[in-house]
Amino acid sequence: MQTPRTIRDDFDRIALLPEEWNNNLQYHGRLLRGVPRPCAEALDVGCGAGGFTRQLARRCGHVTGVDLSPNMVAEARRRSAGAGNVDYRVADVMTEPLPAGAFDCVTAIALLHHLPLERALGRFRDLLRPGGVLLVLDVRRGEFLPADVLALGVTTLLHLLHTGRLREDAAVRAAWEDHGRTDRFPPPAEVREACARVLPGARVRTHLLWRYSLSWRRP
Repeated sequence: MQTPRTIRDDFDRIALLPEEWNNNLQYHGRLLRGVPRPCAEALDVGCGAGGFTRQLARRCGHVTGVDLSPNMVAEARRRSAGAGNVDYRVADVMTEPLPAGAFDCVTAIALLHHLPLERALGRFRDLLRPGGVLLVLDVRRGEFLPADVLALGVTTLLHLLHTGRLREDAAVRAAWEDHGRTDRFPPPAEVREACARVLPGARVRTHLLWRYSLSWRRP
């Protein structure tokens, strides 16, 4: 069973392994285009080693990154040394006393499937100030698209181009496979239904490399 503790332990393990290219990285640019301008305060939830947090920091006045994993946060702080407008904290976004209505942008990459769907969407909504934007990227499972056959070849080619190898490092692959045994990925249709109840007007789009994105602006 997946719990905050098991998630933390899994990512503490992953943080100590070599960083690998993955399909999420292919869509960072799409999310960044949705960041509002101006953006004084942003929150990156499930920030990991801070790769996307640092990209946000180039567009926002200040960014807070939160993650359950102490090892991930330590790595994020190390890699962000010298970035004066980024702060990290080890925290569970569902329980951390973050200020309501304080953020112009909230982002979450490959995190939403770890959280209770509607409660998490409501939590993200409440953290945004009026006019603030929620940007989510997550793993798409639970529905088959004809393009998924093409996606397999594209993913293999991209991994080869970025790493010089067809597959991940064996230790990295084993860690992700162990973690994935307890993952549950809500299909995009379920996400759309939850958004209709919690975030009316949200846009949920499916993407080629087994991902979907969600964007919503708070009225």
